[in-house]
Order: sequence, then C-alpha cells, then structure tokens
Amino acid sequence: MIIKGVAAGLAAISMLASVPAQAAGAMSQAEKLRRLDIMLMVTGLRCRTTAYNFQSEYGKFTTRHLVALNAASREMKAGLAKRHGATGANRALDKLSVTMANEYGNGHPWLGCDQLKKVASGLAAAKGTAPLVEAADQLLGQGGGGQYGYARR
Repeated sequence: MIIKGVAAGLAAISMLASVPAQAAGAMSQAEKLRRLDIMLMVTGLRCRTTAYNFQSEYGKFTTRHLVALNAASREMKAGLAKRHGATGANRALDKLSVTMANEYGNGHPWLGCDQLKKVASGLAAAKGTAPLVEAADQLLGQGGGGQYGYARR
C-alpha cells in the first residue's frame, strides 16, 4: 500500500515539469518550504469541516518532512538575524509567518479542498526535499488554474 502511494506521488512529480514556475521562483528554498508548510496548515484548517478534511495527510506530511521543515525555519531565522539581529529575527520570522498564513486565510487561490487533500497526500508520501521545493514552485504561484500535477491524481 505504501509503495502504491509512493509510486503515485512519483508519477505526480513527473507531471510538475510541464507547469511553469511563477512567483515562487524568486524565493529561497527555505522560504518555499516554510510557505508550503504554512499554506498546507492554514488550508487544512479551512478544509477540516468539509468532506475533504486533510488534517491526517498534513500530519503525515509534517512528520515525514519535519527535519527539512525545521531546517528551513532555522535557515530563514539565520538570514533574518543578519538583517535584524538575534532578537529582531524571532519577531521578523513571526511577522513573516503570520503574513504567509494570512495569504491563505480565504483558501488557496486556485485549488479546492479536494485537490489540496490529494496534494497533501502526495507530499506526505514524497521522499526528500526536492519534491517539496518543486511542489512549492507550483502551489505558491498565482496562476495555476488547477494545473498542479498532484491535484490531478
């Protein structure tokens, strides 16, 4: 069963190459991972009362990728510390995280809960950081129009 899920995730990853990256392309890898995590968290909370609740899938995603997600947060904090000092870095990261979360307060700009559930499931099965970065390039852009590979599975 796990192998089947991983195979589906890998097939979905291969479809990502056909969709052009947009706004996410200018972000650092750490910011992409942080934004991806926050987007899934916030939209997961919005979708939890629907037939497409993906809290479980999001939990599996964070468990599987905790090391990478924490490393991204630390990297962002270190970059902010260079600009704002050690004390200011915590405040700046918190402010940035709230700003990121607010971007998805009304949901994802072009994916519904059903598609986001598929995305979270695929990312929970993905191995390594590369598929997460690639997914962020697709999910964090503004003009996806439902073209994201994981959402079609």
